[in-house]
Amino acid sequence: MSKKVVNKGKNEQGSSTSRILIVPVLAIAGWLTTILPNVAVAASYSNDYSVCAGRLLSLGVTAEAASQGCAKALRPRDLAACVVKIKKQTQIAATDALSSCGKARRPEELATCVVGVSSSTQEAVNPAALDYCGRSLLPVRFGQCVVGFHSSKIDLPPTQILEACINASDSVIGASSSSTPPSIIPTGSSPSIETNPVPTQPIIPTQPIIPTQPGTN
Repeated sequence: MSKKVVNKGKNEQGSSTSRILIVPVLAIAGWLTTILPNVAVAASYSNDYSVCAGRLLSLGVTAEAASQGCAKALRPRDLAACVVKIKKQTQIAATDALSSCGKARRPEELATCVVGVSSSTQEAVNPAALDYCGRSLLPVRFGQCVVGFHSSKIDLPPTQILEACINASDSVIGASSSSTPPSIIPTGSSPSIETNPVPTQPIIPTQPIIPTQPGTN
């Protein structure tokens, strides 16, 4: 009997110890499942903006300008990439690039245009390149136009080439937006013309004439 009592006591003591250990583990697990999703959501929201601000600050942009520019950007990473590309591959200041990149619908295309135009003109039209590429609705096409004219050694001043290409870019956009496809009429058929029917006067039925009997008046 004594051995059974001792074994029973040991079993009860072991079960109570396991309960003491399990309860804190479950509590910690529940706390982790609550806190981890919040940390992931916070990281996803702050990541793009922190990367944008960090890259702009590394270029010498002030904290105020970096915070305002990244906060207004629809895609903060693209904004920062635009400024970095222009700053590193041209002589344009980062603050000037930030202003134009922040206004562009596609900042990466703007940066490609500015870098291409600046390199083809030996940095002679840096401010103008930033302005013209920002004005163009098709910055990549505009840049290709400018670079193509310069590579062909055309005898025109750089600003005149910029003006010619920006006008051509605007005319292409206007033509594509205003043109409508013509209607095609099959051969041998004529277009149908809808006409309104002419109203006719209603026919009023007449009363039948009943012959009178002779001698009845």
